[in-house]
Amino acid sequence: MLQFRNLAVTPDSPVAKWGVEGIVAAIDRGSLTEWGRISQEVDDDPYGPVALDLEEALEIAEDRGIVALLRRRLTSARATDAEKLAPQIRAWIAESGLTRAQVAARIGTSRSRLSTYETGKVMPSAATARKIRDLAARRRAHLV
Repeated sequence: MLQFRNLAVTPDSPVAKWGVEGIVAAIDRGSLTEWGRISQEVDDDPYGPVALDLEEALEIAEDRGIVALLRRRLTSARATDAEKLAPQIRAWIAESGLTRAQVAARIGTSRSRLSTYETGKVMPSAATARKIRDLAARRRAHLV
């Protein structure tokens, strides 16, 4: 069970009261329970006080595995909708069995615009995303 040393708060206190020192202790000596509480706070407010304390804590915490995990969580929480959709766009393109140029032509866009969807730089319209998804679905249906 996690215990804080030299802090006026306990692990049962709201994460927002832990400060950088409490978050470092949770990273290095905590468990899934504490990491989950930190993650939830970051998801709820990716640029709030806990997220800012977490950024600092990630620089000084020693558990490299949990540091990497929480860094990915912070990055994910701060990702734009386009960045969150990008991996799915890439997967649909791969599943389609078509080249990127062929996918672009079939959905009525340029290869360079398709690339911006894949990288998360631009959010495709719902109609465009559906067209890409449908190309992958047709390939799956054809293979079955």
